[in-house]
Amino acid sequence: MSLTSPRWLCPRRPPRSPRWGPTAGGSAPRPTWRSSFSRCAAKLRALRAESGNLKDELNLLFDQLLSENYNKTFDPTINIPPEDVCNLLKHVSGLVPLSQEHLVVKLCQLVHHLLNQLKVIMDERTLNVLVNYTINALKVCSTWTHSDVLLALSTIVYGNGPQCQQHLSDLLGEDGVLLLYSSPSQTNMELRRVALTCMANIFFRFPGQPLLEDQYRIISFQVFLKTLHSTKPPNTDELFYCMVIQAALKGLQTCLSGGKWKFVGEELGSVLAAIKRLMFQGTPGVSVEWPAVLYPATLPQYEGISASKPCEPPKPCEPKDAPVPGRTSANKKKKSRGKGKKTSSDESRGDDGEKDDGESPQKAGGREGGRREGECLSKPSDPSLYPSWKTISSDSEFSDPEGSAQCKLRLYHSRVRQGALHCLLTVVKGVEKRTLYGYWSSFIPDSPIGRPTPLTLFTIILKDPSPKVRACALPVLSAMLDGSRQFLAVAEDTASPRTSYTPFSFSLATSVRELHRALSLALLAETSPQTLTQVIKCLAYLVANAPYHRLRPGLLSTLWKQMRPYVRHRDVNVRVSVLTLYGALVTTQAPLPEVQLLLRQPESSSSGSFTPQDSALSWRQRDGMSSPSRTPVKSSVRSSSTAPRTPSEEDATAPWLLQLCMSLVTQPREDQSDSDGTGSGTALEPSPVRLEALQVMSYLVRGYFSLAQACLCEIGQVSARCLGETDPSIQLHGTKLLEELGTGIILQYRSENNVPENLRVSMSQVMQFWSEVLSGPLNGALQSEQHPPLQKSACDTLSSILPQAFAQLPDKTQLMCITVLLGLTYRDNYLVKTAAVRALGVYILFPCLREDVMFVADTANAILAALEDHSTNVRAKAAWSLGNLTDTLVVNMESVGVDFQEELSDMLLLKMLQAANRASADKDRVKSNSVRALGNLLHFLRETQLTRSAFQQPLEDAVRALVKTVQSEATMKVRWNACYALGNAFRNPALPLDSAPWSCDAFSSLCHVVTSCKNFKVRIKSAAALAIPAKRVCYGDSARFSCVWRSLATALENSEDTNDFLEFRYSASLRHTLSQALLHLLSVSEPQDMVGLGKSLAGEEGGEH
Repeated sequence: MSLTSPRWLCPRRPPRSPRWGPTAGGSAPRPTWRSSFSRCAAKLRALRAESGNLKDELNLLFDQLLSENYNKTFDPTINIPPEDVCNLLKHVSGLVPLSQEHLVVKLCQLVHHLLNQLKVIMDERTLNVLVNYTINALKVCSTWTHSDVLLALSTIVYGNGPQCQQHLSDLLGEDGVLLLYSSPSQTNMELRRVALTCMANIFFRFPGQPLLEDQYRIISFQVFLKTLHSTKPPNTDELFYCMVIQAALKGLQTCLSGGKWKFVGEELGSVLAAIKRLMFQGTPGVSVEWPAVLYPATLPQYEGISASKPCEPPKPCEPKDAPVPGRTSANKKKKSRGKGKKTSSDESRGDDGEKDDGESPQKAGGREGGRREGECLSKPSDPSLYPSWKTISSDSEFSDPEGSAQCKLRLYHSRVRQGALHCLLTVVKGVEKRTLYGYWSSFIPDSPIGRPTPLTLFTIILKDPSPKVRACALPVLSAMLDGSRQFLAVAEDTASPRTSYTPFSFSLATSVRELHRALSLALLAETSPQTLTQVIKCLAYLVANAPYHRLRPGLLSTLWKQMRPYVRHRDVNVRVSVLTLYGALVTTQAPLPEVQLLLRQPESSSSGSFTPQDSALSWRQRDGMSSPSRTPVKSSVRSSSTAPRTPSEEDATAPWLLQLCMSLVTQPREDQSDSDGTGSGTALEPSPVRLEALQVMSYLVRGYFSLAQACLCEIGQVSARCLGETDPSIQLHGTKLLEELGTGIILQYRSENNVPENLRVSMSQVMQFWSEVLSGPLNGALQSEQHPPLQKSACDTLSSILPQAFAQLPDKTQLMCITVLLGLTYRDNYLVKTAAVRALGVYILFPCLREDVMFVADTANAILAALEDHSTNVRAKAAWSLGNLTDTLVVNMESVGVDFQEELSDMLLLKMLQAANRASADKDRVKSNSVRALGNLLHFLRETQLTRSAFQQPLEDAVRALVKTVQSEATMKVRWNACYALGNAFRNPALPLDSAPWSCDAFSSLCHVVTSCKNFKVRIKSAAALAIPAKRVCYGDSARFSCVWRSLATALENSEDTNDFLEFRYSASLRHTLSQALLHLLSVSEPQDMVGLGKSLAGEEGGEH
């Protein structure tokens, strides 16, 4: 377990200079860290408390150890055994009395120095000794020592909170020392900061460690929250206050990261209010009255911007930090005072971090370069929100000391903002999504530009001068968008809103449009590859969750064109994120008409607007003969918001995106790619790019097969090439692409999809495709035992063959497919076994195979073996395949007749019945298909089999298993299948429904469910099952017949009684099925039944009057 200590957790003192100097004998060589530590440790261990010169020896040895640098970044070979450090610290803690306060301070510094730099994991005894020593020092020693003591304690307890349970009462209990020093009433800001850091370290835990007791978590949570809400004490340095707030933010983050936090009352609103205020800590030009609590109101809660500190808006013609295409060359970058020119534009927009500490204020004014590019997309924001760091200052505005102090203050403010955003990310991940939706308007605007501009995450993403802060805000926005599909599904703006009020759906749609606008502007403005990647990932989350089919078209068109230049970006992570975004675009609500039009656009009409990065992105250009996907996008005079043209009927070329992905997978990359300097002109794209391109191809084939089918053979060749490579990940994605192609062909040929024959892939093309696939490297993937996921995917590919095409394959090819799948069902790996059993379950439905008794028997034996597997996944898929196999038995019984029934082994049928009985008692995933198989088997069995003694008990067990499932509290799908299975069994005229002892239970269970089940689909299936028996004798005596009649009549009368609004969708279908069942009973009824029916009808008439 690594014990890496972040800077906030273990504050470091300035490094000490090693005290090596010439000795009497001349210049001595510098001793190694090992010999120096060992020598000092040996001397310390030799000391005893009664030694005469103990104090001087301790002083000298402590100084020597403190002067050494044990950081592995300084010397990676440092490897001091942790037990040596623990033994040393335990020993010296017994040598330093608490009365010697200077030695106590040095010992505490040594504890922090060694534990922090060597990342020592302490044993429990050492931990207890050191914690006891520091707690006693805090109680006994003078206040001036407490800062160093608390610093040592914070290092000791880092990640060791669960092991310090016996000390928590002294630290965090009533009158605990940490509560005393962390209180907002504490005037010593350094003590307050270190105490908060110590509390944060106590709650920091590594994965797998238990949580601390709730009482201490709640106490610390309140302390952190009060600190965040407290104002800066008078006469307190702003830097110290920022450090205190940073420690409180990290403490709150560690408290909340220990699992789902149960907020009580207004706690969540109070936390969010404090975090939101600190998100703008030190932001020039922002002076607002911050609320103490944010409420989940339906009306947006905007901050009122004060006019007491107006900021001068930037002049439109001021020089910018980053050159913008389209401007005159006169816009030159302004040099900063005392600084050399920056060689990269990545730092031109920031002023935080150690590299920028001495940067003058005007260096941070590069935000406007990107903003002017976005003016065609939006109007300028409220001038009062333009921060003061946008204003260019003269070189003489600050003196040197003042400039340095200002830069340092900006640095600390930016760190507070980063900490607030990290804390907000923890809150977003730890709070239920539904709870968080009420606070969206506080962080994501729900009104278009032109109104009073709220302070939201967009303000930070677009206006914060620190690139690190902007980069922190983007993951927060991504986390809020992730999983928000159900919430955003309400958004709609296709119709004009009413003027009297703004519907919630329209407000949500506005939020989606504002998200697009803000992220598009951020995309134009950012130049750092890391931040660009975050922006594009955020867009991918947005696209994956927004309901574009309910929004006015145009959003995706603009985004599609804007992303085009970035597919040629130098940074591989940017290129991967762009492909991820394109994958989201072709996945969301596919097929989407707007995306269909975009995919059909030729390259020249989709190039979009020129972006600031175009000049740096065009490195992929080939000499004269580049493919369309590799040619740099040129500036287009057409506005990015121009609607795509409607393609003509003769446009049958492959979509640009498909061509791009195929070229990324197969074509060599250029020498300049990724700036690695190692390109030879033949190397392919980096693996992450190729994998993402294959993923996008799979998504495109799945959602837009009609557009991708023009390149069926080419895509097959790409997959074959991938299967021929050595990288298992590439091979895996190649097989998945083949599976998507096969599935797309099958969907085209399904009669219910009504695809005209002239628009389908022709059968000759299908045969050519599968002939090449099955004779190619797919066989190697099927035999790749060392890569089970690849074998699984290859099995899935075999299961996606069109049944009509499989029938036309050569016999040896069919035999190869069947033999391989049967063999793989006996492999040990559950992934391979699951896929092989599933594929057999698909093959058993093929018309060309289902009448082959030998194939049916072999498949049944393989499935029965899989039903005994220890893996639930294997058993669930085996039950599904068994259900398909028994479906085939019923179809063959009806189409082939008795010959097929007689040819199938009675022993095999008995084994299937017994296995299905056992599976019906398994988990719901297995049970749902096992009861389906039971119903089919009860339908299939002949009278000669039912009368055999070997079948008697399994037959009764099967019916009772179905009855038990119908009456159980299983999932509705399982009960629905059980009702269907009973109805299927009732179709067998050989079953003795009139005399069997189990038949009464069967009818009673269905009668009970049809009147009482809350799920209408279960009621429908039970009513349909009760109408299955074809003869009156099957219903038994008149009493049972009357019971069935009354149950159906009662169910019809109550067919609209439900508390679940969703069930009303099925009420009409339920009434129809019940009416048909009642009519069926009347049609088979006999004279002796009329008495009971008459009483029932008379009772209903009496009830109405």
